[in-house]
Amino acid sequence: MTDPLKLRREGAILEVTLDRLKANAIDLQTSRRMGEVFQSFRDDPELRVAIITGGGAKFFCPGWDLKAAADGDAVDGDYGVGGFGGLQELRDQNKPVIAAVNGICCGGGLELALSADIILAADHATFALPEIRSGTVADAASVKLPKRIPYHIAMELLLTGRWFDAEEAHRWGIVNHVYPGESLLSEAWDLARLLASGPPLVYAAIKEVVRDAEDSKFQDAMNRITKRKLRTVDELYASEDQLEGARAFAEKRDPVWKGR
Repeated sequence: MTDPLKLRREGAILEVTLDRLKANAIDLQTSRRMGEVFQSFRDDPELRVAIITGGGAKFFCPGWDLKAAADGDAVDGDYGVGGFGGLQELRDQNKPVIAAVNGICCGGGLELALSADIILAADHATFALPEIRSGTVADAASVKLPKRIPYHIAMELLLTGRWFDAEEAHRWGIVNHVYPGESLLSEAWDLARLLASGPPLVYAAIKEVVRDAEDSKFQDAMNRITKRKLRTVDELYASEDQLEGARAFAEKRDPVWKGR
């Protein structure tokens, strides 16, 4: 079987392109493959940033492959490590991920994009959560979206399944930036290179703190941070990079991050 993913590695950056005929839909086998790739990205000390995008200019990802489901793929089947699309349930994934949404992004495809830390979109990209029309629930989006954008907007999108364009997605804060389609990937790579030049231990601590604090009271979260109860925070405070940051500031030079 042809690999549904195209991988490009440049230094500390990994680009993952979902390129599966005809529309980049995800079946169980593709999801398991994505889980393998993102698990490898998580565990590779040389990689610092990932980009997820879609092949072609029309589709980012329409989500679950309904044709595969009709042929026997169970909607509650084995999605592999990391859950659907390999990202949204991948434990301890503490590296930045950029979604470069290059076209139609709906259902599980939008949930995949929401699993990234930063979302960039082509100006022709369109979005929807149409599960309501298929008699099912957009489960991950139902958890994430009301926490990220105004509740009433999230509920409208979930309850109606209507389509919206990149401009509206940007207005509600679903995507960070909108670019012409032809420059989307170059913009994603520029951002990835900027992040790859930054302190990886700090990124890891930021991601764990954000996850840990999501359902915590402020003071409880702060106590876990200051008492070094979070693994990534403890590693950061005891690291060479922590000292390097202070030294570089005092010496008026750019820091050299080693990730240790």
